[in-house]
Amino acid sequence: MTDPITTVNPTDNTPIETYERMSDAEVKSAIQACHDAFLDWKARPLKDRAEVIKTIGQELQNSQEEFAQLMTREVGKLIGDSRDEIALCAQISQFTAETGPAELADEERDIPGGTGVVHYSPLGVIYGIQPWNFPAYQVIRYTIANLMAGNGVLLKHAENCTGSGLFLQDVLERAGLPKHLFTVLRIDHDQSDRVIENDLVRGVTLTGSDGAGRIVAQKAAEQLKKSVLELGSNDAYVVLDDADLDTAVEACVTARLYNNGETCVNGKRFIVTAKNYDAFVERYAQRFEALQMGDPTDENTALGPMARTDLRDDLHQQVEESVKNGARVLTGGEVPDRDGAWYPATVLVDVKPGQPAYDDELFGPVASIIKAEDDQDAMRIANDSRYGLGGGIFSKDEAKARKLASEQFDTGMVSINGFNIAIPNMPFGGVKNSGYGREHGGFGMKEFVNAKSVYMG
Repeated sequence: MTDPITTVNPTDNTPIETYERMSDAEVKSAIQACHDAFLDWKARPLKDRAEVIKTIGQELQNSQEEFAQLMTREVGKLIGDSRDEIALCAQISQFTAETGPAELADEERDIPGGTGVVHYSPLGVIYGIQPWNFPAYQVIRYTIANLMAGNGVLLKHAENCTGSGLFLQDVLERAGLPKHLFTVLRIDHDQSDRVIENDLVRGVTLTGSDGAGRIVAQKAAEQLKKSVLELGSNDAYVVLDDADLDTAVEACVTARLYNNGETCVNGKRFIVTAKNYDAFVERYAQRFEALQMGDPTDENTALGPMARTDLRDDLHQQVEESVKNGARVLTGGEVPDRDGAWYPATVLVDVKPGQPAYDDELFGPVASIIKAEDDQDAMRIANDSRYGLGGGIFSKDEAKARKLASEQFDTGMVSINGFNIAIPNMPFGGVKNSGYGREHGGFGMKEFVNAKSVYMG
């Protein structure tokens, strides 16, 4: 038996809780129980499923403070961000309950000699592998959509937020979800591969790095199972010649530091035209330099710890390698001498290809500022990435910005003159090495269904 899972508070590295891993037999039994629950659930009318999902949203609201405090203990999120995360999960549940029955209803079409019916039939048990940076949201994002579609759901959560996964399972069951229909698996990577291989598992979804995505996608493909991947990114926020600098600086600071900088759709590369570069850099660096790290449970704290010390160390290594290859630190960039996974708000300039700060995802409070010659050059640099999840454009000419976002920006999502994380009625997902498939906006409900054709003669 492998070692148990111990969760740790990243503010001071003190242990929180220890959980025993499941045996192979327990995992197999859990998958069977989830499948059995699915067989009953898929027969429930759409409106009945929607009522349960609506109640899940209400139960999330009722549990907001307790859940938020747990997430902050486990991963170091600012307490306000944790509360906002639970509120977003409740909104997703409400949106899905309201729109799901219509989205998944049978569609009738004229066919020669009769009527065609398109029926959205659930596939079965869907397996989700999720990260630690949004312990509730990442799970709710795929779970609620698949429950609405009639599927069963398995979760392998990141080990450092095991408590949050189990808390969410309790919330769903308290809201009336049938037992076993949503099940947390406390397993290691080898066991995870065997879950994908299990015949009762019909689809796989992962949120994580592009490296993890390749491994999971390959494993799913070997089993001829569909996968949905939401992977990393180094999102570019482009400040054009005619941008309002006050708006751009404010939004770009938030875009980099939201959730302690540990968000897939955080702004990471800030591409500023020569006209605005010097002024933007000065204001931006001043804002970062003034930020103090502090207790994430204190509502006045602006920057908490990272989620784990190994993640902090990896980030610092990326900063050092970027500097070795020509980047320059304006503020931050040093590991503080204190217990916990702390890293200061850091600004890098002179960022160029060949540096991690340009090429890779820096998952933490480090901003890369890049000078562009003009608007056209800025868009070229923005698209000069293997990733394509989100991004942003700042311009006083909203029509121009919309045209650039729609026709030139090679990403799944673009914010204009602001910063957005996720909105329930808009699709969420990326292109290139940021993955494939869509969640939210009704799209996620149809990722793991059989669009079945019924020909009525």
